[in-house]
Amino acid sequence: MALEEKRKEKVEITHDMLIGDIIQAKPESINKFLQVGMGCIACPSSLYETLDEACMVHGLDPDYMLELLNN
Repeated sequence: MALEEKRKEKVEITHDMLIGDIIQAKPESINKFLQVGMGCIACPSSLYETLDEACMVHGLDPDYMLELLNN
């Protein structure tokens, strides 16, 4: 499947997804991460850190972030 076709599909973000995978699947998520103070786009940890782990490090509610990223 071409990358462009894949981006057209609705991607459901989950708690256990890696930050880097979220950004790759939904590039528009970058703005949402930045809005809450998460500079994940420039962080090397994004390659191996899940959404839940990143939220814990930044003191954010993972359920809130999940809702934000999926809307």
